[in-house]
Amino acid sequence: MEDRSLSQRLHLDIPLLFGLVLMCGIGLMVLYSAGGQDVNLIYRQATRMGLAILLMVMVAQISPARLARMSLWLYLLGIGLLALVLLGGEVGKGAQRWLNLGIISFQPSELMKLAVPMVLAWFFADRRLPPSLGRIFYATIIIVIPALLIAKQPDLGTALLVAMAGLSILFVAGVSWKLIIGFSVTAALSTPVFWYVMHDYQKQRVLTLLDPEKDPLGSGYHIIQSKIAIGSGGLYGKGWLNGTQSHLEFLPERSTDFIFAVFCEEFGLMGVLLLISIYMFIIVRGLYISLNTQNTFGRLLGAGLTFTFFVYVFVNMGMVIGQLPVVGIPLPLISHGGTSMVTLMIAFGILMAIHTHRRLLSD
Repeated sequence: MEDRSLSQRLHLDIPLLFGLVLMCGIGLMVLYSAGGQDVNLIYRQATRMGLAILLMVMVAQISPARLARMSLWLYLLGIGLLALVLLGGEVGKGAQRWLNLGIISFQPSELMKLAVPMVLAWFFADRRLPPSLGRIFYATIIIVIPALLIAKQPDLGTALLVAMAGLSILFVAGVSWKLIIGFSVTAALSTPVFWYVMHDYQKQRVLTLLDPEKDPLGSGYHIIQSKIAIGSGGLYGKGWLNGTQSHLEFLPERSTDFIFAVFCEEFGLMGVLLLISIYMFIIVRGLYISLNTQNTFGRLLGAGLTFTFFVYVFVNMGMVIGQLPVVGIPLPLISHGGTSMVTLMIAFGILMAIHTHRRLLSD
């Protein structure tokens, strides 16, 4: 074991690390164009990326056994912080999502993207699978509590991600298709109830999805301009730094939620296929790690975190092309911002820990 490579000593998975670094590089390139060629913007984003990668490496050193022991306490801490946010959190952009600790402000909801799949993987790890109805009921409560607290802020996009992260664990744990279909039918029949409790701006997003042309200069403006940018890219795109929709400032939120539209305009269909291929490589690698893990905790947690990453990509692309409501979910590793990037990199650090510590699990 003395001749182990540096990657083995640091518990890094080289194929996964390669895909992540490649995507980060593409992100900086696209952000340079979307951000009006602002070097300071790129410097800040690169600094965030460096911090996120450092945290990923640090988390990769933690053994899965220790992660399992931390899961319940991390979940309870997250629930407590979410309650504090509702009681006295900072308000920004009409939502009460931030908790000010004096030195830093952060969103406890980001913590729950990791805590929910971790605690569910721990909950099912030492029990027979597929789970019984009683265990499924308790697991559903574990998912619903943080999802409702986050939706109350309101932050529907993050609540969706947290819920999907938890449900993915249930799916991998072997919940029967009858229950899945029954849950889906129940959710569909409950649509009128969901509509009643939704905020006005959330209802407007759904109506805009159905008919963006109804208010082309108001609520439908984002989607219309995004579709124009995507369509104008054609097969090969207009070229890097040559996008008109973004540089002439027709496209709103072009460096954050709608940066995928900038990419489509400048690199066209061929560029999009390449981007999706890299995302698929990362996702497939994550699933490979999960399937080859030697214990239930690692297998469930790895699959849940990988599925959460997939939901990030799927929802952002879906809303930018006008097939899903705009819910404020960034394009992972591409959009400007540091909070979601740090969360995702920590998740990939956990994946690497699961993979590189796998021999220790069998001892």
